[in-house]
Amino acid sequence: MTQSETPPSSDCTRRRDLLATGTVVLGCAGACALAVPFVESLKNPAATSLSDRLLDVDLSSLAPGQDITVRWRDWPVFIQRRTPQMLAALQAPDHLATLRDADSKILQQPKDATNWHRSVRPEYGVLIGVCTHLGCVPSFEKPGSTPEAKGGYFCPCHGSHFDAAGRVARRAPAPCNLPVPPVTFLSDTKLRIGHSAGDPGFSMSDIQQI
Repeated sequence: MTQSETPPSSDCTRRRDLLATGTVVLGCAGACALAVPFVESLKNPAATSLSDRLLDVDLSSLAPGQDITVRWRDWPVFIQRRTPQMLAALQAPDHLATLRDADSKILQQPKDATNWHRSVRPEYGVLIGVCTHLGCVPSFEKPGSTPEAKGGYFCPCHGSHFDAAGRVARRAPAPCNLPVPPVTFLSDTKLRIGHSAGDPGFSMSDIQQI
């Protein structure tokens, strides 16, 4: 082998260096591609879970006096369309005297639902269907199904009664009214659960008992 000839090992070394450089470049490009969505998720961590926190419900088929149950954030949510008779019963003085927290002084609802009907609109009640005693799911008492039924809720496990606004009876074992989730009406027949237009800073973590 003459002095001007390149040893085979040098060619192999150069090829190995080129391959290594190419691998590093491709690896950096791949890392950058992965880093972009990761950084974006750091800037807006709620972007991927926003749809999980909001639930739109069509109320067009809900007749007066009826109740439906939907699922939001692993909780059953009772949606009730109240009749004028049910609304009148909620305000009756003799009924108010039987309630533990008739004026909703305990924080179990957003500000825009801190009223006598505990809802954004009197006609529609929206409640988290979890008894505040031991977490059972109450059942709906359809108005007129029994002489005393006025569209409230009854927990069969330990006998807690709640009226159509989710207010608990004074003698019930449940200590608090049923929670009210944050809601916004997108139209007369479309409800969004998960955001309160009247109390945008409200969070379910603010609820005292659920």
